[in-house]
Amino acid sequence: MKTIRKIFSDKKGATAIEYGLIAALIAVAAIAAMSGLGKQLGNTFNEVSSTMANGSGS
Repeated sequence: MKTIRKIFSDKKGATAIEYGLIAALIAVAAIAAMSGLGKQLGNTFNEVSSTMANGSGS
């Protein structure tokens, strides 16, 4: 019984879980931002490529 009480009174595990959740949230936000940026960058490269292929410039 003392062992179970000791486990529940230990706060180090809770802090580690909180840090893990914060890191996961940051990772999800970074992936979402990079995904959107990647699509925009892909569109820009496709536009440049088609402009160069057509030989027209502004």
